[in-house]
Amino acid sequence: MSLPVIVIITIVAYFALLMLVSYFASRGSDNSTFFTGNRRAPWPVVAFAMIGAAISGVTFISVPGMVVAKGYSYLQMVLGFIVGYFVIAFVLIPLFYRKNLISIYGYLEDRFGRSTYRTGAWFFFVSKMLGAAVRFFVVCVVLQMLVFSPLHIHIVFNVIVTIALIWLYTVQGGVKSLIWTDTLKSFCLIMSVILCIYFVARNLGFSFGEMTSAIVDHPSSRMFFFDNPKEGTFFWKQFLAGVFMAIATNGLDQDMMQRNLACKDYRQSQKNMMVSSITQFFVIALFLLLGTLLVIFVDSKGLALPAKSDELFGMVATHPDVPVVVGILFVLGLISAAYSAAGSALTSLTTSFTVDILGAHKKQSDEQLTKTRKMVHVAMSVCMGIVIIVFYYLNNQDAISAVYTLASYTYGPILGLFVYGMFCRKPVRDKWVPAVCIAAPCLSWVLQYALKEYCGYETSFELLIMNALITVAGLALLSMGRDKCEAK
Repeated sequence: MSLPVIVIITIVAYFALLMLVSYFASRGSDNSTFFTGNRRAPWPVVAFAMIGAAISGVTFISVPGMVVAKGYSYLQMVLGFIVGYFVIAFVLIPLFYRKNLISIYGYLEDRFGRSTYRTGAWFFFVSKMLGAAVRFFVVCVVLQMLVFSPLHIHIVFNVIVTIALIWLYTVQGGVKSLIWTDTLKSFCLIMSVILCIYFVARNLGFSFGEMTSAIVDHPSSRMFFFDNPKEGTFFWKQFLAGVFMAIATNGLDQDMMQRNLACKDYRQSQKNMMVSSITQFFVIALFLLLGTLLVIFVDSKGLALPAKSDELFGMVATHPDVPVVVGILFVLGLISAAYSAAGSALTSLTTSFTVDILGAHKKQSDEQLTKTRKMVHVAMSVCMGIVIIVFYYLNNQDAISAVYTLASYTYGPILGLFVYGMFCRKPVRDKWVPAVCIAAPCLSWVLQYALKEYCGYETSFELLIMNALITVAGLALLSMGRDKCEAK
């Protein structure tokens, strides 16, 4: 049986199971189900689902390949994620539940005004659209290589088919469907990476003890980097960036927070956040351990490492000396990550655009709102497909870096808005907030360039912090001469 046929069978089987889960989860759904899951989701289910929600196709493809150039430095950032998740659990979640928000950006309207509210929503829209497109682009590239190119089918058809499948299983159930399909995804991802580690180690002739020793002794397994503050892998840069990146891309991201806000109350949501944050560390560690094994396999076969590190996992998984089951597991893990991540992005984009930008939930009847939501859902699918195709032709770096670089620019103003709103009592001139939020990423880029050009300092993901601080400084200028108000 040829590889394209195996991949197609795997995709069809997984998608059939996905649709079955989505069907049962979405029965009796309405607009409240789509937007908030009726706030009835059990927290242990949400916690397990969040493992999969935080792991996209980018993680599945890019993280194992990162060990080639950066070792296990990513875990330094993941340690920061844990601290960031605790901040979300005890600062943001009680606030959002207290205000009973459908979209978390409704807080900005309450605190600052309509202009700031729309600015936050638009920045989320751009952030999530670009981030989701980058994540799903990686999957489309792999499917193109394994299936569509051997069948002489263009990348555009690949993107259309995969986006259509994602639209199909999210169109009805929304958040409720996502939680249960993410649970399936989490199971598939964890089992895929564990079984891939087992089969690759067995192919190398390693026992468990020998595998452990080989990984520990390999230079790619270095985790902590304290020696050079100018490098992007320096511990404190990665750790602090991880704290703020988690807050921005999870706590201030409608996509991720929709799941957390589906719990019955804030205490259950807090339990979910704490459990999922710690579990995520160990799952990411598994991907990095697999990455070292893949490098050892390539060296043992006398093969050259691929030009792009993102291609390492796929190259080994489809190698003739590796059992076919590894290729199947690779495809299963990849598509489970991709479909769920893109599906959740479409749901959150639909929610934010319908609620924050159109304000349809305030102006329309429930029947009209349903029609508007479904039209927006289609529009978001089309936009995502276009952005994926554009990124396919422009990409020139590993995908995990592309995701976090984009996030540093686009989530920085959102982080700055919430930080200022929660910790400063003074109001701002609302109509000028969009100018500040646009200027902040531009000034961050100039500062990043100047530091590298004139100081030899490589700015890593701490760019997000710089961006947020510039936003806060701009808001402080807009508050000069304004009377104090009660912080909300």
